[in-house]
Amino acid sequence: MDINNITAVYFIGAGGIGMSALIRYFLSKGKKVGGYDKTPSGLTEQLNYEGAAIHYEDNVDLIPDNFTDPVKTLVVYTPAVPEDHSELCYFRGNGFEVMKRARVLGEITGCNRGLCVAGTHGKTTTSSMVAHLLKQSHVDCNAFLGGILKNYDSNLMLSDKSDLTVIEADEFDRSFHWLKPYMAVITAADPDHLDIYGTPEAYRESFEHFTSLIRPDGCLLMKQGINVTPRLQEGVKFYTYTGAFDAKELSTFNFQLSTGSPDFYAENVRIGGGEIFFDFVGPDVRILDIQLGVPVKVNVENGVAAIALAWLNGVTPEEIKHGMATFAGPRRRFDFHLKKENIVLIDDYAHHPAELKASILSVKELYAGRKVTGIFQPHLYTRTRDFAADFAASLSLLDELILLDIYPAREEPIPGVTSQIIFDAVTIVDKRLIRKEELLDVVAAEAGKFEVVLMVGAGNIELLVDPVKQILDKKE
Repeated sequence: MDINNITAVYFIGAGGIGMSALIRYFLSKGKKVGGYDKTPSGLTEQLNYEGAAIHYEDNVDLIPDNFTDPVKTLVVYTPAVPEDHSELCYFRGNGFEVMKRARVLGEITGCNRGLCVAGTHGKTTTSSMVAHLLKQSHVDCNAFLGGILKNYDSNLMLSDKSDLTVIEADEFDRSFHWLKPYMAVITAADPDHLDIYGTPEAYRESFEHFTSLIRPDGCLLMKQGINVTPRLQEGVKFYTYTGAFDAKELSTFNFQLSTGSPDFYAENVRIGGGEIFFDFVGPDVRILDIQLGVPVKVNVENGVAAIALAWLNGVTPEEIKHGMATFAGPRRRFDFHLKKENIVLIDDYAHHPAELKASILSVKELYAGRKVTGIFQPHLYTRTRDFAADFAASLSLLDELILLDIYPAREEPIPGVTSQIIFDAVTIVDKRLIRKEELLDVVAAEAGKFEVVLMVGAGNIELLVDPVKQILDKKE
């Protein structure tokens, strides 16, 4: 199917953040757009306002007439939708072209130069940084992002002058294998989604296959020390990067003895007063005094990757400095909801042990000497089962923990797998395990005791952020 010739696109799992960018793309092209999602949200309501027709009941009879012609209709689905979903089965059984989101992205960007950012964690922030750096420069870009970028209040960017397209490359269900990157970034490859991949080795192999898809005229930029062996086509350039790279880091991580010096890195990192500055260093380039618009330490590392990719595509040092300072970040990635002298509230999407560790350590360094309280909602039974000990180790870095029950998403309960197995392994004394429904009462009762609050998780904890903010904002 030539997607340029279709008149209608129907989305199953329309409320996903990645799917919404595609919905907006097809709406911008004048296509009829509709679909299904399990539950209404602020995002689906906004998409309906923009012209989509989304409903919330799995019912074939609710599919509008505009989407019943298999010749003119493309169906896009997310792998999170169960295979027995009645609408999905209807389309598959009646001759419709049914594609995963990543395949559609591959089709859209097949004739463009794709800048694809992959990784267990860091990919949303890094790809958003890349998009912002390019968009506010003379280079420009298109972008399909995995988060709503606050600078633009959107996860979709379109350009009438650039053939560069920034894509967040999702490894879930091997979706990123549909892409053909011009340039690719791998931020991390810590095992995840073992319910899909089975073993850490299979997960790693998936990233290695991804590297083989890079165009011969392109390049791979990979974080130093990742356990991935690239399978690059002849002609593909290979670069490595890291965050801080100074004498202390060199001694700690033994870069020179193990994997060689990185091509791109940060040095002279300065943290203080709620701000972070660093110098960017790469082959034949040094940019001094870069300010992070979202000042958390993990963004030094994300920033190095983003700056490197932008610089490789012609963004000037002056444009890079301005872009990094003005980057507001995607929603739910170190999202500051309160930043007052007596109380700070940060919302973060972290849902993997490595992400949690980075998030907590970043916040503790930024607010050294202040008590950091983490409110964490585990995401998925399988991820809890596979990484309970690692979650506990990361959460033990907090000063105080409030642990919520598991958000199941697409999964059925697994016997014996609850938040309790994480809670029991957390080593800090100041911890409690509560139901999500109890959180607001707990926060209200103890509002005066909180100093820095970090709300983390990929489930529906985001719905509690604003109510928590309202309570804490009244703190004297």
